[in-house]
Amino acid sequence: MHEMGIVSGILTASVDAAARQNATAINEIRIRVGELTEIVDDALYFAFEALTPGTLAEGATLVVEHVPGRSKCVECGTTFNHGRFDVECVGCGSYFCEMVEGRELEIESIDIDLPDEPDTGETP
Repeated sequence: MHEMGIVSGILTASVDAAARQNATAINEIRIRVGELTEIVDDALYFAFEALTPGTLAEGATLVVEHVPGRSKCVECGTTFNHGRFDVECVGCGSYFCEMVEGRELEIESIDIDLPDEPDTGETP
């Protein structure tokens, strides 16, 4: 299950980033996953639940945003969405296309809790 390794990397990067901000907890990790990566959501969620206990992300939510496959035709310049096996330009029918989106796997955002500000006794 390569999703376990993927989530481990996401979790390590998120916990490291949160720790650098002196976070007390991670509430949510939002990632973008290209539809052409063959990554299975259920496996991501399973791995996330298995790996977060004992970390700053324990109890956090993993949110997965899907990015559709998108290419640009080298022949006519048309940009179009497509699936895994139908990379044919909708403008001219060419198969000579460059992928623009659909293979992403990236952390989009991390929602964290920060420690309370020390009370200085001053009123703002």
